[in-house]
Amino acid sequence: MKPMTHHFLSLLLLLLPLATVHGGGHDYRDALSKCILFFEGQRSGVLPQDQRQSWRANSGLSDGWTYNTDLTGGYYDAGDNVKFGFPMAFTTTMLAWSVIEFGEFMPPNELRNAMVAIRWGTDYLLKTVSQQPNRIFVQTFFEFTLPPKVGEPIIDHNCWERPEDMDTARTVYAVDSPNPASDVAGETAAALAASSMAFRSSDPGYADTLLRNAMKAFEFADTYRGAYSDNANVRDGVCPFYCDFDGYQDELLWSAAWLRRVTQDGGYLDYIQNNGKTLGAEDNINEFGWDNKHAGLNVLVSKEVLEGSMYNLESYKSSADSFMCTLIPESSSSHIEYTPAGLIYKPGGSNLQHVTSISFLLLVYENYLARTSQSLNCGNIDVSPTTLRAIAKKQVDYILGDNPMGLSYMVGYSDHYPQRIHHRGSSLPSIKDHPQPIACKEGSVYFNSSNPNPNVLVGALVGGPGEDDVYDDDRADFRKSEPTTYINAPFVGVLAYFVANPNPN
Repeated sequence: MKPMTHHFLSLLLLLLPLATVHGGGHDYRDALSKCILFFEGQRSGVLPQDQRQSWRANSGLSDGWTYNTDLTGGYYDAGDNVKFGFPMAFTTTMLAWSVIEFGEFMPPNELRNAMVAIRWGTDYLLKTVSQQPNRIFVQTFFEFTLPPKVGEPIIDHNCWERPEDMDTARTVYAVDSPNPASDVAGETAAALAASSMAFRSSDPGYADTLLRNAMKAFEFADTYRGAYSDNANVRDGVCPFYCDFDGYQDELLWSAAWLRRVTQDGGYLDYIQNNGKTLGAEDNINEFGWDNKHAGLNVLVSKEVLEGSMYNLESYKSSADSFMCTLIPESSSSHIEYTPAGLIYKPGGSNLQHVTSISFLLLVYENYLARTSQSLNCGNIDVSPTTLRAIAKKQVDYILGDNPMGLSYMVGYSDHYPQRIHHRGSSLPSIKDHPQPIACKEGSVYFNSSNPNPNVLVGALVGGPGEDDVYDDDRADFRKSEPTTYINAPFVGVLAYFVANPNPN
């Protein structure tokens, strides 16, 4: 082990504490491949013949039967066996955005794998908005069924069983108009719109289907405004796991911004311009994740200002600038917390979700600035695109092993990574090795075991270390040891960037 000696040009990065690192740099291409592979371990439904996480098998094959609807497929959100539509849609949006911005940097086989991962999400999301055409009457009134989640979370979280063995209730929660679901419908619209852009050149027919349903989902979101978790028939099923804590307004602007990006339609431009203040575009601008889209919204819309001189959207760029300045230690507006070894840190658990999403935004904004030969003014300093790139690289390298623990927080990357992740399928014997069912409570012995997980969920990013840079490899500590799809999704784009640009300078 030796002190980190990356030759960052910007003095401000030297203010961040130095971590202990491995020599020789990182294999970003290998990390990218594993990051995408992770999603195959989260699949629900009938698995294809080319399934590479081979310890997994078919699961959730009766999903939707209570509505006489096919809701098979999609992703389990984390280490449980529940399909929550809100984070799944955000995951899909971020996978698509990764391809849109950085797909050109991906090796051809990994670009293909990324597109497969997107389609596994969009195929399911299409089922949630398009399967019951008789319930959508846009000509007279708009009745819309949106199943934001499949599975009974309270029961599921009290069980420790493989997805292939599920014998808990597989409840479908639906929202029918005029009840609101602006957040889930809005994020679904964003996911389908972004994915239509990703598929436009390779499968234009599928792209058209995605875009058509994105518009329909947005119309529902905007017409029946409100949070899905405010519905009495849904609240107990989604809270406290994926309640809408930060309001639904950001998803309306976020989905409209994606539809504008994809279609270049002036109506969506007018929407994000005219509704910015009323829907709180300038509120909570320093957050980005499955529940809060503000920072991502501002970066996304800033592209039109930076590259298209759409100065009527300047307020979005100003908010994006302000967010970036909070990440600069030398800036007078800096307030993002870092661990002693330099990892972005936000309290609340599953910290790497913030690290990967913020790193993604840093690189996207850096790209927009660099292409237009612009820099960022943070009051007392001017910040170059190179500086944003270097901050993102520091986060990536920390995750991959340049940290005081000498631990890769990506499972399967390097020789030292978490062995006891909080994940049912990974911690229980594979159904192929142990074909006999393991019932709900029978899995507790595996949960409580100190043995490493028998199935390696390659590519999984865990929640990560605490504010002191310490990580205990403890299956029970889900805040640190549980992987989620929305930690990995933005990291796909981040790693793709560094495959082509390993030197931040």
